[in-house]
Amino acid sequence: MQPRIETLTEKKLIGKRVNMSFTENKTGELWRSFMPRRREIKNTVGLELYSIEVYKPFYFDNFNPAAEFDKWAAVEVTDFNSIPEEMETLTMPIGLYAVFIHKGPASAGPETYRYILGTWLPNSDFILDTRPHFAVMGEKYKNEDPDSEEEFWIPIKRK
Repeated sequence: MQPRIETLTEKKLIGKRVNMSFTENKTGELWRSFMPRRREIKNTVGLELYSIEVYKPFYFDNFNPAAEFDKWAAVEVTDFNSIPEEMETLTMPIGLYAVFIHKGPASAGPETYRYILGTWLPNSDFILDTRPHFAVMGEKYKNEDPDSEEEFWIPIKRK
């Protein structure tokens, strides 16, 4: 599995955020609270959904599954002029990303991440950067369907 290397342009997103860890995974709860309200967001760009993780610097240096991070369920917008109640804004900065296509059910995502962080990254010309990690779920995303596809965007910088 080889990624494409892409420079992300700045993106503005609106959505909901929850603080969680891998041992106390609240992803389902987050998406169940976001999806019924996503149409309240104005000025959306495209139909893609963004699942974003914002980790503290050095989060992966001594990985601890109980360490907390912020997880977002969001959509891209053109501006922040109208923010629905109980939602927040996030600006994704410009930066270099390795983009992997994850094929298969969403529940198999951790296997893809293990490959990326444990095999691909150590053997590449890159190291992790401290910008947000995210998945883009477009028209080929079908949650637990074996034919589902989504993009995993991993922030990188040259060694």
